Amino acid sequence: MNQSLEKYLTAVDRHLKPLPVSERADIVKEIKSTMLELESEQMSSKQILDRLGNPKDLAKAYLKDLLVKEKRCSVKRFLILWAFYTAAGFSGMIVIPVLAVIAPVFLLCAIAAPVLGAVKMFDYLLNLQIPFIQNMQIVFYGIIDLNPVAEFFCSAFFGILLFFLGRGAWKLLLLYLEKLSHTKKNLS
Repeated sequence: MNQSLEKYLTAVDRHLKPLPVSERADIVKEIKSTMLELESEQMSSKQILDRLGNPKDLAKAYLKDLLVKEKRCSVKRFLILWAFYTAAGFSGMIVIPVLAVIAPVFLLCAIAAPVLGAVKMFDYLLNLQIPFIQNMQIVFYGIIDLNPVAEFFCSAFFGILLFFLGRGAWKLLLLYLEKLSHTKKNLS
């Protein structure tokens, strides 16, 4: 069997991923035996590939055939699907919106905090007297009143902290969606 036929079998196997390994192996063996029969009838590899068609279409045909034959409608399966969609729905109403709002807000604040701290520090150092900037300040429980240079370093620290919080919230959102999608694929 030549290399083009092997590539075809690999492509069919790749498109049969939703099936268990044993069923995929059986289907690939069946296609391989068909190829060997056609080779014994003196058909070229190009003619064999033309006769079999697109590997993706062939794999879809096998998948559809197995879905029609398969009768997995049980109470247990129904309860598992019901539990998954209920949990995904209720958690999705809270988790996705909260993380989708928190992540960009924290990232924007991570940029704004050091920028405003730098503007206040330059206003203080150059005595520019920019309106509203002099009223901005970081106060720790009304006990410690910092000068603008120290406020800049505090705002830079808070900017870094907010950046990591925003980045973490974004990664958590992507991880949640990925796990949800993976679980749904496993249930289907």
